[in-house]
Amino acid sequence: MPAPEEELNLSTLKPAQKRKARKRVGRGMGSGKGRYSGRGIKGQKSRSGSHTMRPGFEGGQMPIYMRLGKKRGPYSKDAMPVGPHRTHTVALNVRDLERVFDDGADVSVDALVEKGLIKNTRIDVKILGEGELKKKLSVTAHMFSKTAREKIESAGGTATALREPIEKKRKTRKAKPAAAEEPDVEETPEAQEAPTDEAEEVSSEESANADSEE
Repeated sequence: MPAPEEELNLSTLKPAQKRKARKRVGRGMGSGKGRYSGRGIKGQKSRSGSHTMRPGFEGGQMPIYMRLGKKRGPYSKDAMPVGPHRTHTVALNVRDLERVFDDGADVSVDALVEKGLIKNTRIDVKILGEGELKKKLSVTAHMFSKTAREKIESAGGTATALREPIEKKRKTRKAKPAAAEEPDVEETPEAQEAPTDEAEEVSSEESANADSEE
């Protein structure tokens, strides 16, 4: 038979669970936790603060987040988002528009918030082309993928981008100019016809020799 309930009074009060005495260390050799206070001899875990190590601590060796490669650009948390790889957008597929909106509806960023597809308008919205779209919708968003734009327009709707896509210019190296070649100097007919002084001397000697022979 169950024990009869005791009358509740100050002498019968008990805690709901049994109390466990707190381990008191550093109270001398007779306390049962003397000399090393249950920590052993030397080592990291015998030091103060050794049981509150930060997440990712690997005992002093090079942690994994420092061993892995890094992307280019500033990565301090107070500078984010920075750079093209730090831009953020909310992605929505055309199948979500097919599921939520009626045929012929005007889909704007505010309408997406009302339907619960996005939380707020602080982050740009990009429409992606996953799924099927059979309804004629007039969609206005910040960006569209090529597939999403094709599916919206093929269904008879329109896709209006609030941000024009930025065309990335390819860097081309200019070819080094070829070494300038010296132009060939062509002799003019006057130069060819005009005899030089040496030629005149040779011709005069030949005529003198011919006269002497005669």
